[in-house]
Amino acid sequence: MQAVLLDEGLPLRAALWLRNLGIDAVHTRELGLASAPDVQILAAALAGRRICVTLDHDFHAILAETGATMPSVLLIRMEQTGYAEIGQLILRVLREVDSQLEKGAAVTATRRGIRLRSLPLK
Repeated sequence: MQAVLLDEGLPLRAALWLRNLGIDAVHTRELGLASAPDVQILAAALAGRRICVTLDHDFHAILAETGATMPSVLLIRMEQTGYAEIGQLILRVLREVDSQLEKGAAVTATRRGIRLRSLPLK
């Protein structure tokens, strides 16, 4: 299963929750990237071979603008939710589309479903 980097808008406790399940999860705060620009966070995800998990639509836009083939980005679209529910959604995405994430994908996930587009975005 892929390693993940959680962006600053997500709770640190979600990374801890995932680690307790054996997922290699780290939060931007743990890497000193809490206020880093999005491109720097994407570069850290790429260097660490991690999926970038975010609430920020800008990450998909950056992938499209640059024609990037990696890293994969998971955009979570859920409001007012706790760290465990976020962790469960991340885990569900990792289980359901792991092979596509390995190849490079822009994923949007909600409580209702998962939408995936292969990279590079066109």
